Amino acid sequence: MADVPRFKLNTGALMPAVGLGGWGGRVQEDRDNAWTFMLSALKASYRLIDTAWIYGTEKATATAIKKSGIPREDIWITTKLHHQHGPFVEKYFQESLANLGTDYVDLYLMHWPQTSQYVEGDPEPVDEDGNLVVLDRPIFNEIWADMEKLYESGRAKAIGVSNFSVQNLEKLLETAKIVPAVNQVELHPYLAQPALKKYCDEKGIVLTAYTPTGYKNVLTDPTITELAEEYKSTPAQIVLSWHVARGVSVVPKSSNEQRQKDNLNLLTLNPEDVERITALDRNQRLCNYANEFGKVWGWTYQQLGW
Repeated sequence: MADVPRFKLNTGALMPAVGLGGWGGRVQEDRDNAWTFMLSALKASYRLIDTAWIYGTEKATATAIKKSGIPREDIWITTKLHHQHGPFVEKYFQESLANLGTDYVDLYLMHWPQTSQYVEGDPEPVDEDGNLVVLDRPIFNEIWADMEKLYESGRAKAIGVSNFSVQNLEKLLETAKIVPAVNQVELHPYLAQPALKKYCDEKGIVLTAYTPTGYKNVLTDPTITELAEEYKSTPAQIVLSWHVARGVSVVPKSSNEQRQKDNLNLLTLNPEDVERITALDRNQRLCNYANEFGKVWGWTYQQLGW
């Protein structure tokens, strides 16, 4: 079994530093079959699956865990509250638990700080320009108060946020009784987020990176490929090892069995090499970036604090 480091959350829980991203694409058949790559990951010693209501892979997660034969308590499940479900936290948390076939999750995240319009049967309602229809209320402070109740009930062992900036974390902490345990954001060598990293470190919030390898943009960067040759590793191993060296957890998505195994085998990078990779930062978003109207899921960079 791979020796995967764990990061201690502000709850005292030890979260695996490397998990499996549970994104299953947009085709329902692919989402239904996501259990196959999840099961191969569990067999390869992954012990964290990162899913979300909107991914449509919570049921697949349950199937993979059941087929693995691994006890539920040995697997860390992270899922997320959809931006449309802010007014209905309890209802959709219960739906996620039912989908996952469990009576608790290890980590429950607010997927985005904005709230979108609730339309039955349409999880991402858009206006005539194709922008997500967002609402003024409830604000994320109010949604967080309902999430705190889930933590207090013991059904969410930890709660956190996703896609939050320093600006919005500061607003959240004005009213929060519980400091988020985790903030999951896009983070890779081209978007190293040093200010956010410093702030989260100061507040005891663990950063988790999605799109952690930065796609081919980062993996083909000359610095990364050069280091991969030096360390006799894959470019992805270099980047994932850089994250963990910085104290950032990662949830790479891979359905390839060999890459799943490679992604668990972290390297010990020289401090100078960690700095070389950090120096690639160009504040470039590769996953979620503004459309032609300057919006990301209905909010501007100014609203998001990006």
